[in-house]
Amino acid sequence: QVQLVESGGGSVQAGGSLRLSCAASGCTGSCNYLGWFRQAPGKGREAVAAIVTGGGTKYYADSMKGRFTISQDNVKNTVALQMNSLKPEDTATYYCAARIPPGRFAGPLSEYTYNYWGQGTQVSVSS
Repeated sequence: QVQLVESGGGSVQAGGSLRLSCAASGCTGSCNYLGWFRQAPGKGREAVAAIVTGGGTKYYADSMKGRFTISQDNVKNTVALQMNSLKPEDTATYYCAARIPPGRFAGPLSEYTYNYWGQGTQVSVSS
């Protein structure tokens, strides 16, 4: 059984940084992709970044490239999202996601690829 718990959200001014963390219990030896998604009020879920477990290949949505970095700590079973140069439009609830194969696969940045989701952590960026 996989459980994902996000932490590290908060309020920050534009241009600032935050580091989110996701504790992925039950993922060891099972999850092949870990991802971060976000959702602003009244909008759909949007991909942020993803990482292939073990191999370390990383993927980023275009608007996040150069600003956000995803990483995995295999020992601690966590996945982090370092967010720099934050903008007001980054304000959203950020969710951690994991995939356990076999199952549908629509690419690393598709929400339909993932089987498990955390409850989310709020990020607010003010101008």
